[in-house]
Amino acid sequence: MQNDVLATGIMSFAMHEIVYFGRCIPWMMFDYIPAFNKYKIQGQKMPTLAEQWACARLVLLSHFTVELPQIWLFHPLAQFCGLSTSVPFPPWWKMAYQIAIFFVLEDTWHYWFHRALHTPTLYKKIHKLHHQYSAPFGVAAEYASPIETMILAFGAVGIPVIYTAITKDLHILTMYVWIILRLFQAIDAHSGYEFPWSLHHFLPFWAGADHHDVHHEKFLGNYASSFRWWDYVMDTEAGSVCNPKKREEKKVQ
Repeated sequence: MQNDVLATGIMSFAMHEIVYFGRCIPWMMFDYIPAFNKYKIQGQKMPTLAEQWACARLVLLSHFTVELPQIWLFHPLAQFCGLSTSVPFPPWWKMAYQIAIFFVLEDTWHYWFHRALHTPTLYKKIHKLHHQYSAPFGVAAEYASPIETMILAFGAVGIPVIYTAITKDLHILTMYVWIILRLFQAIDAHSGYEFPWSLHHFLPFWAGADHHDVHHEKFLGNYASSFRWWDYVMDTEAGSVCNPKKREEKKVQ
C-alpha cells in the first residue's frame, strides 16, 4: 500500500480490535467453566451473554466513531514529532524502559482524571455510563462515554506523542507493544477474576482485578489504573485491597 498513513491506520486499528476482543474471549469462556467459579470476585453476579453482547455493541460503536479517528491521526502526528518507523528495531532494554515510563505516567494521568470524573457533576454527565456494571467483565473495559474515552485515552496515546516530541526517540514497534500491554492491563483489571497467580501477588504495587473490582462495586476509591501507590499516598484505597493498618484506622474513625 503506497499511502503510509492509510496503511498504518488500518494496521493499528485492526491490531487494537484483535487484541481487545481476543483478550476478552478467555474471560468470557471462564464464566462457563465451573472450575473457575471460585476465582470470580463477585461470584453472585455473573454477566449474561445478552449483557456482554449489549456492552460489546456500544464498545464497537465507540471504537469506530471515537477511537478510529484518533488512531488514524496518531501516525502522522507522531511521525511529525519524530516517531521512527524504520529498521533496525530498538533494543529490548530501550523498549522496556520506555514502556515502564509510559506505564508510570499513564497511571498518574488516569488516577487524577479518573478521580475528577467521580466529582458529582462529571460523574453524572460523563462517567456514570462506565459504572453501569457493578461487577465488571473484560469487554466493559472500554465501555464509556465518548468524552471519557478521549480523556483517559490521552494517557495511553497522548503521553507517548509528547515523549516523542521531547526526546525524538521512540519507535512505532515500542508504541505497539505498549498499547498491547495497556489493553491487556485494562481488560484484566475488568475481568472480575482473582487468581493465586495474579500479578499483584508477585508485584505488590500492581493494582490488578481485585483493586479495580472494588472500585466498581463501591463506586469510590481505587482510582489508579496499573499501580497502587497513588491510592495509597492519597488515602483513596478502598475495600479489602486497602492497607491493613489504614483499614483499621478508618474503622476507628
